[in-house]
Amino acid sequence: MIRSPGTPGNSTPRRGRAKAIKWDSVCLSVLSFSSQAAPVKMGEAAGSLQDSILSHLERLEAKAHKAALERGEVRKHKEDVALMKSRIQELKRQRDELRTKLSACRSVLAGREDAPKRDSRTPQATRARQQALLEWKMEGAKGLLQVFHLTGLSGRLTKEGACLCISTAFEGTYLDTYHLDLLIQQPIRIQRHSVPSFIPLKEIAQEYLQTNIRRFLSVLSDHLNAYAGRKFQANQLQERFPAFLEGGLQGNSLYNLLEFNYGVTGEGGNFPFMAKLTYGDPVSILPTEATVVCKEDAPASSGEVAAAHSALFHKRPLPGVFSAITATTETLNHSAS
Repeated sequence: MIRSPGTPGNSTPRRGRAKAIKWDSVCLSVLSFSSQAAPVKMGEAAGSLQDSILSHLERLEAKAHKAALERGEVRKHKEDVALMKSRIQELKRQRDELRTKLSACRSVLAGREDAPKRDSRTPQATRARQQALLEWKMEGAKGLLQVFHLTGLSGRLTKEGACLCISTAFEGTYLDTYHLDLLIQQPIRIQRHSVPSFIPLKEIAQEYLQTNIRRFLSVLSDHLNAYAGRKFQANQLQERFPAFLEGGLQGNSLYNLLEFNYGVTGEGGNFPFMAKLTYGDPVSILPTEATVVCKEDAPASSGEVAAAHSALFHKRPLPGVFSAITATTETLNHSAS
């Protein structure tokens, strides 16, 4: 039977369709809300993920930096260890060398102690050994003579040693010559010499003769040249500049203390001075102390002149000082005229 739409029999289908339409509306509302909230949640998730990645990268960078520092410390430690090992090896090598030298010295000392016993048994071998040692010392002396030939030292070999000749000079002028005879044996001895008694030959020999003969000759030559140079200066002062001196020059045998009076003619008349020169260095030709004072009746301006002369004595030998004083005096006199 067919019912019209307005009849009661069609109420059930209508209610179903209404429920369906209502459910669809709910679903649409949910979907619409979800579509609006999704961008906000995705943005928050992206920001959180980015912060997490940056934090992780920072931790990785910190770990890498720490690892690099540790590797650097390990490398430096290895280098220090290698350097210490190298130093230890060098010290061991030096220790071994010292032990070898010590053993050699002990052997030599033991040989000297046993020498009388061996000499009594093998006199011929002992003589041969002594002859070889003497020849070796002779060759050494010959080499020394060749080395010192151009430095004012010459000589010749003798049957027992060497005869040395030490020549002195001052500014190109040859002065005195001194002789020295050495006995080449053990120990080396000075047999004869012409060195002045006030030269400390004994002290120089005790310090250098047995250990370094070159140094011995060099120091002795320095003392002799300085003495000869001071003596030559004093003689030149008296020979070339007698007009300056008032009275004689006073000094000791070593010429390391000189005193004299001299006068300089200036614009205000004659300037009298008293000079005292002390040569504190035994191998120097210039004084270590130079005192120049004016006499009581000298003009007031002579104090400056005395100070200038004192400075000259420290810088120049005596002939050079008075040559400079002469040139200054002549210049002043020429200006005044």
